[in-house]
Amino acid sequence: MSIRIIGTGSALPEKIVGNRDLTELVETSDEWIKERTGIGSRHISTGETLVSLTANACERALENAGREAADVELLLVATCSPERNIPCAACQVQSAIGANQAVAFDLNAACAGFLFALNTAWAYVEAGIYKNALVAGGEVLSKIVDWTDRGTCILFGDGAGAVYVEKCETGGILGFVQHSDGTKGDVLKCDSRALKNPYVDRPMEAQYVQMDGREVFAFAVRQVPASIQEVLEKTGIGAADIDLFVLHQANKRIIEGISKRLSVDLDRFPINLDRVGNMSAAAIPVLLDELNRQGRLKSGMKLVLSGFGAGLTYGACVMEW
Repeated sequence: MSIRIIGTGSALPEKIVGNRDLTELVETSDEWIKERTGIGSRHISTGETLVSLTANACERALENAGREAADVELLLVATCSPERNIPCAACQVQSAIGANQAVAFDLNAACAGFLFALNTAWAYVEAGIYKNALVAGGEVLSKIVDWTDRGTCILFGDGAGAVYVEKCETGGILGFVQHSDGTKGDVLKCDSRALKNPYVDRPMEAQYVQMDGREVFAFAVRQVPASIQEVLEKTGIGAADIDLFVLHQANKRIIEGISKRLSVDLDRFPINLDRVGNMSAAAIPVLLDELNRQGRLKSGMKLVLSGFGAGLTYGACVMEW
């Protein structure tokens, strides 16, 4: 028993911010950003929320699947940028779309969040608890980015993507691996509110994303190929049999490095970060939706999905479309 993706959806803020727009904020250039990241533009919220974007993506996934929100049994939202601590974003999305019968909760594994949420849905279905799920990744990272730091503000975009999955007897997800390394967590972090109560008042530090880019790059090009090889060995499928490698869209140079380590042509690694930037948990489902609506995903195709990011968290899965 497994789960198969039946429908996909995505939603992006209306405003597009190009690299040249960022030259008005920090000392940078279009050429400098493209050379180091491959990013040319990103969508930035001017009012769209994590909940509104994710709800739109979920509704489009249901429409694509030909299913109703009232029939959804499990609703998972992967995010590290919610508007509220409580209630969770998934419960707010549940209310917005009318998925009144669903169990709803959030997961935070940063850029690997969608992949971890997909594995969670798979586990629930494998256990016989639920028969279907909406799995979403959504972020409004623009509110936790320091727009005076050129090392980070050039990277991130806002958006949401979702997939609707159902139980299947054959095909679907064929194998999964997940890993975490909390000892390296400080290389990519964003602090929350400082402790403040009647008995202590600690100074508030900047609540922005802080990143050691070199360490993150080294981690990604080392561990992502290893996790992909691990899941391929686990499923007995060779890299040559994979039609597309749908990776987290962090940096084009990272994807190129992974391609070389796997000895797989880069043209089997679809890329959209040039237009949307790094959207953390939203990256993989937004790219899946683009590929699906472009007609590039055919029944029977074998895909590798791989996410990696803060935590440090990373993993991969093999699925049959």
